[in-house]
Amino acid sequence: MEQIVFIPSPLGTTKIVGDENGVSVISILQEGELSKKIPKELKDAVTQLNEYFEGKRQHFDFKINPKGTDFQQKVWQELLAIPFGKTMSYLDLSKKLGDVKAIRAVASANGKNPLWIVVPCHRVIGTDGSLTGYAGGLWRKKWLLEHESPSLQQSLF
Repeated sequence: MEQIVFIPSPLGTTKIVGDENGVSVISILQEGELSKKIPKELKDAVTQLNEYFEGKRQHFDFKINPKGTDFQQKVWQELLAIPFGKTMSYLDLSKKLGDVKAIRAVASANGKNPLWIVVPCHRVIGTDGSLTGYAGGLWRKKWLLEHESPSLQQSLF
């Protein structure tokens, strides 16, 4: 049976949805009623996301089960390969997937990523290094990239 939990994060209320087969959705909301109880199926995800925001975790290992087309799944698998603290352009991502002409389809699949932060779509930037489209808002993308930045510089963007 699908479970849902709402937890606080520095970027808003995080909604986590999943069941015994894994977490299928992690999204960010402007606000929301926080959960008083965490379902056992979602405990690992909650713990690991909290550790991420505390700066104590760079990788997630709880079970995920995102829903999407075969192409979207392929793009999301490539996103999982982008290391913590690194970025990749949409063009480079398209090249890695074997079709430089698929850049728009890749960008679209990136935007439909159902697992906020865990499948790190925020690590994909414009070819010129600019922050480009982000479903959660560019200010959140900027925050996430700075949170993951290995240097203690003032600001990346």
